[in-house]
Order: sequence, then C-alpha cells, then structure tokens
Amino acid sequence: MGKAIEKADKVYIENYTVEFPYKFSELEKEINQEVVPVDRNFVESFKVLGEAKSKDIVLLVYGSPLAATTHISLIQEARKRKIKVKVLHNASILNAIGETGLQLYKFGKTTSLPNLDADSYIDVVKSNLSIKAHTLILVDIGMSFNDALRKLEKDCRNKNVKLEKVVICERLGLKDSHIHYGDISKLKKQKAKAPFCIIIPSELHFLEKEVLEGFS
Repeated sequence: MGKAIEKADKVYIENYTVEFPYKFSELEKEINQEVVPVDRNFVESFKVLGEAKSKDIVLLVYGSPLAATTHISLIQEARKRKIKVKVLHNASILNAIGETGLQLYKFGKTTSLPNLDADSYIDVVKSNLSIKAHTLILVDIGMSFNDALRKLEKDCRNKNVKLEKVVICERLGLKDSHIHYGDISKLKKQKAKAPFCIIIPSELHFLEKEVLEGFS
C-alpha cells in the first residue's frame, strides 16, 4: 500500500465516516504525501474519476474499502469509463471485533446508531436476537460515547428489547484500544474515545462468555 501512495499524483481521504484517531498531518508525515480530505458528495459524484483518466489517484478509506455500496458504485463507474482500478484491502472493524472473543459467524446484520431521533435500527437488533445472532452497532460520527449508550438504552426500552450486558469496542487496532463488557447502566457512566462501536451479544458459547468476562 505504501508504494501505491508514494507513486500517486494525488491522495484523497474520506473524512465523513469516522472520527479519525490521529491528525492528518501525522498521516502526511508517515506517507510523505499531502492528503486532501473529501466529503461524501465528492465521492458519490464521481468527481475523482475526472482526474483519474490521466493521473494516478489514490482514495484512502478508513477501514474496509468495499463495505459501503458507494465504493462499489465508484469502481463500477470507473470500469465503464475504462479507468483502471486497483483495490488494496485494509483492516476492518468487521474482523477486528473478533478480539472480543465473539465468534464472527454468529453475527447477524450490522446496523447503525443514528445521531438523530430514530429507532428503526432496534428492529435489526430484535431480528438478530430472534435467531440467536450477535449485533454489531456502528455509531454515527460526532456522537459521544455517553450519548450513544443513553440513546441505545432508551430505544431498546421503547421497543421492548431487554438489554442486559453489552460490549464496547474502543479504538480497536490502535495502541490504546480497549474492550469493555458489562451492564449498560454501569458502562454509560464511563468514558471511551472515538472511534468506538457497540455489540449486543445474543446467546453465548461458553468460550465466548469466558473471554468476555475477562473484559468486565
């Protein structure tokens, strides 16, 4: 990946999906390239493809580059325009959560906790629980840890979902990462740095339970 960035004529980086755990200046120093932050509109409008016709362009994505349909659409449009595309796969929260001890094949549909007055994401949680599947909840950018847990607790109560113990994955993949496990009533009084996500576990295998208890 480093060589691809070094050879690039221009490097863009998405800045709308996650609160970055580092400064862009630190990244620029690491890769020895200037990075240009771009928003969702820039990516979804395919503006980058205009430059990519004649230049070597890199679009950096935090996490998995193909987890969002936006990037699949971008690749398809590039191919239609006969623009060569190379995908360099990255670490993702979708596999990093294996550090919790929860078995990845026991996860159901992933959902997002929105930073607005909506609770439809709880329907995904209910559906997953009905088939004894764990739920990974991604948290909207800009939402604080305590606000996220308070909203989750309230929305579960309003939707008649019995919320017991939850898992908090804090800054996974970084030096100061932490995994928290316990009652939401206690966890919401603690602090956690972004980026973080929440897991609502379903029925636990004895080994899953043993690993999680170590994070209590």
